[in-house]
Amino acid sequence: MSMSEPRRNLVVALDTSTDMLACALAWWTPRAEDDSAAPRASVELIAQRDHLCRRHANVELIATIEDALSEAGKQIFDVDAFLVGRGPGSFTGVRIGISTAKGLARGAMRVLHGTSTLDATAWTAWRGGVRGLLGVAADAMRGEIYPGLYRLDETGVVRLFDRERVEKADAAVAAWADRSDARDLQLTGDGLVRYNEKFDDAGLTRRVDRALWWPSGAGLLLAAASPARYDGAESGDPAGVLPIYTRLSDAEENERVRLGRQDRRLFASGVADELSGRHLHVRPMAAADVEAAAALDARAFHDAAHRPWSADMFLSEIDGRAAAPRLWWVALDCGELVGIAGGMVVERDVEILDVVVRPDNRRRGIARRLLAHVSYDAQMLGCTSASLEVESGSNGATALYESLGFRRCGCRRDYYGPGADAVLMSAALPLVLPISDTRPEPTASAARTWPPARQRRARSESALIARRAPILAIESSCDETAVAIIDADGVLLANQISTQIDFHARFGGVVPEIASRKHVEAIVGVVDAALDEASRALGLEGGPLAPTELAAVGVTQGPGLVGALVVGIAFAKGFAYAAGIPLVTVNHLEGHLFANLLDSPDLEPPFIFTLVSGGHTMLVHVCAWGDYEVLGETLDDAVGEAFDKVAKALGLGYPGGPVISRLAKEGDPHAIEFPRAMMHSHDFRFSLSGLKTAVITYIDQQTKAGLVIHLPDLAASFEAAVFDVQYKKAAEALRATGVRSYCLGGGVAANPHLRQMLTEKLERDGIRVHLPPVSACTDNAAMIAMVARRKFAQGDFASFDVDADPNMTL
Repeated sequence: MSMSEPRRNLVVALDTSTDMLACALAWWTPRAEDDSAAPRASVELIAQRDHLCRRHANVELIATIEDALSEAGKQIFDVDAFLVGRGPGSFTGVRIGISTAKGLARGAMRVLHGTSTLDATAWTAWRGGVRGLLGVAADAMRGEIYPGLYRLDETGVVRLFDRERVEKADAAVAAWADRSDARDLQLTGDGLVRYNEKFDDAGLTRRVDRALWWPSGAGLLLAAASPARYDGAESGDPAGVLPIYTRLSDAEENERVRLGRQDRRLFASGVADELSGRHLHVRPMAAADVEAAAALDARAFHDAAHRPWSADMFLSEIDGRAAAPRLWWVALDCGELVGIAGGMVVERDVEILDVVVRPDNRRRGIARRLLAHVSYDAQMLGCTSASLEVESGSNGATALYESLGFRRCGCRRDYYGPGADAVLMSAALPLVLPISDTRPEPTASAARTWPPARQRRARSESALIARRAPILAIESSCDETAVAIIDADGVLLANQISTQIDFHARFGGVVPEIASRKHVEAIVGVVDAALDEASRALGLEGGPLAPTELAAVGVTQGPGLVGALVVGIAFAKGFAYAAGIPLVTVNHLEGHLFANLLDSPDLEPPFIFTLVSGGHTMLVHVCAWGDYEVLGETLDDAVGEAFDKVAKALGLGYPGGPVISRLAKEGDPHAIEFPRAMMHSHDFRFSLSGLKTAVITYIDQQTKAGLVIHLPDLAASFEAAVFDVQYKKAAEALRATGVRSYCLGGGVAANPHLRQMLTEKLERDGIRVHLPPVSACTDNAAMIAMVARRKFAQGDFASFDVDADPNMTL
């Protein structure tokens, strides 16, 4: 039931972006649509469970919601809509709240809306009786705050700023102290806990009651009901509710600083264009690009009234000195610049300044990809719309923009010269951009009607679903958002993965902040795709599987990147709780072990298992399912990590494993004698740091001597040094334990040379070798589903206070 419908709705509001876990339950009655001066709804609070819970929101949130419902005599099935605070605030805290809310809304098939946590804090003060000029100083850590100025009167709260932004605390304090009405300014916000003395020293001494410094559930509801709501139109689709960001990640900011340096001679990328294996890729514009960008612009507009950009103009856009944020991206094909697009952030709008694609590269989707990145970065900086000008008569460009969601909104006569008008166009963000499995674009799910109309399920279909008992599994431990569905017999009904490689490749490795951000954006869409795929696999005619038709939800608990894990765990808990089904947590390492069952369903312990991935290298004696003896682990680098570091040293790009494997196919594994660390240590431990250092030393020596490095030989020799040790340790473990079966798992298990060597050598010794499908070696949800199915059958369920465990062991 949508909040916009004229009937009373039961709404759960929650926020975890600060140390306050805000939670409230209320009746929400929408106002008459023709009464624009009135609040959007009347709010009748019926339960509130706000409380401080520093760093424990993911543990306490579901129980807090359940307590609020219990106080009101309601159950989760009675809820009509959910409301969540979108921040700004603690990155992890915001993602816990939004991921849980997305899970709740998707599991209950209800609408989800979001609102600003700054607005909620201001409304909390208003509800507490505060009137007059109010400054909200929310803590942004690192010597920074999220500042917001408001005017509070008897009718409500009015914003005196346009979009959320982050500022150095000293700068924000100075700006407020310089106001002519500074004496009237009252302060609130959790930033006062950290920066109270700074405000006092500047003469800003008026404070609201300390109990009002944090957002409340009631404040969230009042902010959402405000007649002048600042979040823009929302469809209620949980896929479209995202955190309020005020900046790019540190990695992206640092990259822009590096690329903006005024050295036009060199460009040092984390990915060597000629070796990356990608025919076409995009990245932020660098100082080294400006000459080529100017030439491309001049070529594109040689017969137009529009004046082309010069190299110096492009350079001034990216050197970091512009007052308003600038966002410029380039497309390269075999190292040659073929497209550019850029924009300027003005309050909540990104003004598209230029879009050019080389004529012989048009109709390849390059302009769409460039605009996707420009508009996505703008969203990260708080923009909700995009605008541009296009010369009248440019029918091809106009058609492109209209296909992206831009609509004509005005005209500037003779803007480009006599008779050359500028057509003004605007669009809401995100743009209407297609999502490709092979080239994922940085965009949210396309607009849709939510919740979808439920079709009546035929009795025979309901019986089939009950008999198959499908379990949905979620994997989000690193940089893949993956969802799979498996039935009671172990048949995989769906297997969906949203990759983030394009986002991390230019940094030479996974950026945790970007990984967790992308999980929040992708998870609803991937779940939707899995439910739809499973429905087709079952031959259902009554639409996608509904959450309540699932037998359980499984999710990776650890190990992995904590921010990434938190998103999956929080979403899964909300989804399972709202759907009324059990929750099963899975060890990611055990998932890699169980991936072998996908191609070898008859596999039974005991056996020896080698895990070789980007984060782990270990040898395990699997005595029985769930009974694991870790014989030895790496003392330093994991195998996958060593591959990535060597590839980065060679400029081969990220991820390093596939590139090195391709090169090694043409190389001589005996060309270079690299060390086999701990090969004769007579134990089952591993060490890769010495080998990595030896390879880098070899590269340095060859470079200093002016010798050309034969990459295929180096790759093959490096692989041989790694894999010889893996075989030797595996063979020794098999002899020591007396077992006759062997399994492999992890991302490096996809390497064809490792698979072939282990199979040939071990089978020659009479060992039965089991290998997982290549598609199930890297992180995926199919392997998580295999474990979840077994734990479900054993009744091994998790409680809703479970949290992510980034250091989980096997």
